[in-house]
Amino acid sequence: MNVRRRLIPTAALAAVTALGTATLAGCSGDAAGAGNTSKFDVVSSFYPMTFLAERIGGDHVHVTTLTSPGQEPHDLELSPKQIGSLEDSDAVLYLKNLQPSVDKAVAQSPVDTKIDAASLTTLEDHGNEVGGHAAEHDHHEDGEEAGKDPHIWLDPVRYAQVAEGVGKAFEKADPDHAADYKKNTAALVEQLNALHNEFHNGLAHTKSKVFITTHAAFGYLAERYGLTEEAINGLDPESEPSAARVKDLEKTAEADGVSTVFYETLVSDKTAKTIANDTGLKTDVLDPIEGITDHSRGQDYFAVQRANLKALQQALGAK
Repeated sequence: MNVRRRLIPTAALAAVTALGTATLAGCSGDAAGAGNTSKFDVVSSFYPMTFLAERIGGDHVHVTTLTSPGQEPHDLELSPKQIGSLEDSDAVLYLKNLQPSVDKAVAQSPVDTKIDAASLTTLEDHGNEVGGHAAEHDHHEDGEEAGKDPHIWLDPVRYAQVAEGVGKAFEKADPDHAADYKKNTAALVEQLNALHNEFHNGLAHTKSKVFITTHAAFGYLAERYGLTEEAINGLDPESEPSAARVKDLEKTAEADGVSTVFYETLVSDKTAKTIANDTGLKTDVLDPIEGITDHSRGQDYFAVQRANLKALQQALGAK
């Protein structure tokens, strides 16, 4: 759709070179076919944004994803071709403060429509512990300093708010298809509301309210459904926990009836299995849905979220 090919200023070219030192092999976000199609061309930063763009845009959009399936999105570095693809797109849909390389590229890009999902809902400060059901004796002195938590898509209510904002942005940027975008957004929001009800009802009555994860990605979900997330690592999934933090989690597991240590599909499960072995706990997957791969428990956002619900119900002893 975007048939205007702009010249990149010298400063932007320098930025492209600096940002593009690491090239993603086989990434679906390669510049080829990223823009200048007959459709509304959207570049999305990673899977949760891609899912929204495709579901809301339907047949009217051509979506190019910057993060390849199986890649940990926090670690993304963009190639020059990927940065250049923004120039030829009609819109970019991203989540600010999750992927620094994307933030820089978007800031320097001349793309007309820049949609920051973080601006479409509210973000909160979260650290290693989120929620209020941990045992009273747990002081968590070694807890990670809280920071703005970007994992808004794991809360169906916040994700629905983002979907509504994306729909309005699409309507404004591509008014010829505004009616379809509005209809598709309404259908998606209805599905997300139904998913919220499934989580609300499915987690209302459980033996325990505390779950342990390797990555502090589920804070919004925990708050929404009256649970407490205790994370081994913080918001950065690659960070290493201290010995004091591990000991603290072992106490929490015993005091709060924790049965399972959750790990995710895109990050090593070594730490989770070590803690589980030391405490006699089980391990299971709780997927932050940052990318869909052959190892995912489902082919799209809704399927994986329902798998997450089932895993939580089993671990928490849902009645």
